[in-house]
Amino acid sequence: MSSIWAENEGTWKLLAPVGFPDEATLHRLVEEAPHLLPLSGSPALIVLGREVPLGSGYADVLAVEPSGRLALVEVKLARNAEARRAVVAQILAYAAYLRGTSTETLERETLRSQLRERGYETIASLVASQDAEGSFDEAEFASKLAGSLSGGRFRLVLVLDDAPAELVRLVGYLESIAPELAIDLVALRAYDINGRRALVPQRIEPERQAVSVQPAQAAEPRRPKPYRIPPEEFEESISHAPEPARPPLKRMYQWARSLEQEGALRLLAIRGTSGRTTLLPYLLNEDAGLITIWNDNGFYLSPWRSVFERRAARSSARVEAALAPQRLGSGNSIRDINDELLDALAAAYREAAGLASI
Repeated sequence: MSSIWAENEGTWKLLAPVGFPDEATLHRLVEEAPHLLPLSGSPALIVLGREVPLGSGYADVLAVEPSGRLALVEVKLARNAEARRAVVAQILAYAAYLRGTSTETLERETLRSQLRERGYETIASLVASQDAEGSFDEAEFASKLAGSLSGGRFRLVLVLDDAPAELVRLVGYLESIAPELAIDLVALRAYDINGRRALVPQRIEPERQAVSVQPAQAAEPRRPKPYRIPPEEFEESISHAPEPARPPLKRMYQWARSLEQEGALRLLAIRGTSGRTTLLPYLLNEDAGLITIWNDNGFYLSPWRSVFERRAARSSARVEAALAPQRLGSGNSIRDINDELLDALAAAYREAAGLASI
């Protein structure tokens, strides 16, 4: 288990977790910040809904990976008696109910209201809106999502403030006999450090018995994947864009290059299989950016609200004002570029890099 030590008047003391006031608080944290969960394989989780009706109960959180695999997340406090064995039976019951469901039924019946609250009609459109790199392949995603549902190949995630030993053993047993299930047991502990709340997430790795596994069938041929290219190749791709898109693409490229030279960001680029090219002005210490710049048979940029909220919250209002009447929403397509917007975005990147006060 992770330990947190704090210095107090020259003495180092082991801190005790302060815990969560109730299960709803932990539940809300997981829903709002699923990226905090250290899952096997490090997938991103995109939340589709909370308290999702599945059979006779309600799954705490239903999410999906960009690969198309669905994830069921159950949240419990260790002091809850269900945290030992009942939570496993609960999440398996939800998985069994969900197995065999069609994508259409999941979207139109189970998740319809929750998807619409988020502004989407389909799971694919929600996932596409979170794709900052431009690597989303809707046809492949739809195929993998349908396969996850038909075969019951889900990710099961159990999140607690502490993991009872009985639960750890049970999860280890399930991992050893059900290789098609990805099971993650995560302890998410809260600490008070000098009056500030700190979270320490840890994936619990149970000991597993070796079991014999039948040889896997030959995998289906993979489609070509988008791949990274030097940012200079993004600049070269501008000459292949439609004529009206070239000036804003050149302007945005030069803007991003100047901020890179200033030390406010790092530049990456992606070449898609359809010829789409994206420029990624990433933050210095995170594989995410405040915006994505698209050369996709035309020009537009997409802001990523969740990254603004995490890394450049003070600049958000200024960027919102420059975008008006459009909103600072994740995945929005912005085509009108002006000095006010560029200055606001530059200030946001400087804030995220700690280069200047706003």
